[in-house]
Amino acid sequence: MDPSNERIERLLVLLLLQSMKGTSQREKVIQLNIAGFSNFEIAEFLDTSPAVVATLLYQSKKSGKPKKRRS
Repeated sequence: MDPSNERIERLLVLLLLQSMKGTSQREKVIQLNIAGFSNFEIAEFLDTSPAVVATLLYQSKKSGKPKKRRS
């Protein structure tokens, strides 16, 4: 990636994170994932590990599914 594009991308992430102050880490992970960032990139931005990011995304997807009804 072009260094100037990388810098712009990092500034956009910074703005997004600033606007989400007080929001849970899970919500930040979800929003950055929706924006197209990889688990590794998100982990870098949030100063955590890619495994934590993957777990948060998994839990988010799991909890978002409708529960099966018993007949």
